[in-house]
Amino acid sequence: MGRAFEYRKARKFKRWGQMAKVFTRIGKDITLAVKNGTADPSTNSRLRAVLQNARAANMPKENIERAIKRATSKELDDYKEMVYEGYGPHGVAILVESTTDNPTRTVANIRSYFNKLGGSLGTTGMLDYIFDRKCIFKIKNQGQDLEELELELIDYGADEVFLDEESELIFVYGEFSAFGALQKYLEDNKFEIVEADFERIPNEVKNLTPEQAADIEKLIDRIEEDDDV
Repeated sequence: MGRAFEYRKARKFKRWGQMAKVFTRIGKDITLAVKNGTADPSTNSRLRAVLQNARAANMPKENIERAIKRATSKELDDYKEMVYEGYGPHGVAILVESTTDNPTRTVANIRSYFNKLGGSLGTTGMLDYIFDRKCIFKIKNQGQDLEELELELIDYGADEVFLDEESELIFVYGEFSAFGALQKYLEDNKFEIVEADFERIPNEVKNLTPEQAADIEKLIDRIEEDDDV
């Protein structure tokens, strides 16, 4: 699961292309974190996590400060987190997360991508049984005993703790609702959090031929080109 997650993450960064686009998306995450909490990272756990991700992406400090300032502005567009669910070609389930200031525009765009590339947009909740939403923390490996760490973190909502051989980081997966408790434990115990995020993990898989996989990739590429996604 660790390697698959890293592959997907690397693929997303590659598709985003320029770092400016990455910063724009992180800026939206900062906006949502501030709007749903405070502009003070010490009292806003979600904002602390987003700022960690911004630093991991080498986002300049002035960009971060500008995003926080903009998030507290009364003139700021009202961004919303929207999730769209559908099926691509060959019956493959696709879940699309977006941050948008115009849901009407975004859903129209997403529907057009599905329709033009052999899929169909469905209704909210139709894929709940396929995807489990998890929180993820990646922390620096400082020689911790992973079995002991996992036993400790289970009490805070962790599902799995393992060392990712490629990144040499410790991955901690937990229930979506356990994000705050896990973050607090890791921070209180001086673990260095490199990145924190959420991931939707499928509990069903489908085998595809190379040709079928290419059809799915074409649709995913088109969806991920949208600035709201």
